[in-house]
Amino acid sequence: MLQLFLSVERQTTRLALLGAVLMLIVSVTLGFYQVMTRFVFDAPSTWSEVISRSAMIWCVFLGAAAGFRGGFMMSVEVIYKLVPGRRLIWLELFIAACCAVVLIVLITYGTAMMLRVKTQMLSGLEVSIAWAYAAMPVGASFALIAVVARLLAQATGQETIGPDVEEAPPESPAVASNDMAERAGDTPPGAAALSTLDDRSEHP
Repeated sequence: MLQLFLSVERQTTRLALLGAVLMLIVSVTLGFYQVMTRFVFDAPSTWSEVISRSAMIWCVFLGAAAGFRGGFMMSVEVIYKLVPGRRLIWLELFIAACCAVVLIVLITYGTAMMLRVKTQMLSGLEVSIAWAYAAMPVGASFALIAVVARLLAQATGQETIGPDVEEAPPESPAVASNDMAERAGDTPPGAAALSTLDDRSEHP
């Protein structure tokens, strides 16, 4: 059952991300068209700016699903370092609960707002403005599925917990031996490093 849910979530998040990319292309294309008609041809378009703005709204809300699923939102790494490893899942549960509350609020009030303005029309177009407001509940629904899937994947050990932190590259054997020699007092500070540089110059 869990694998089925995660499989469905992958498809929904992929669909949301594809929709966000398409909306971004539409927004950028129409924005360029708007600039050309206004400043080059001196005949501003009356509809392109409205559609470009609505497409950007859809792009943001649809793209949020992929952001939540991949854990790309801003995180305070010091909190993950202070919490013991066994309790990190409780921290992730708290974060997921907070995100879920916000997303449920967006779905609830976004749907109510969409229904309230359905009789209004977009300026320059004979299209209901509710299509622009629909981005809020639709995008939040995709994001809510992604949040639940991420938490379940972490709880079952299928994904790592916490933000990805790049580890420092390991030191080379020569540098490590030089550090040990300097600490032991066999060579003066910096002498071992200079000898290493001399060896590298003789043997490129």
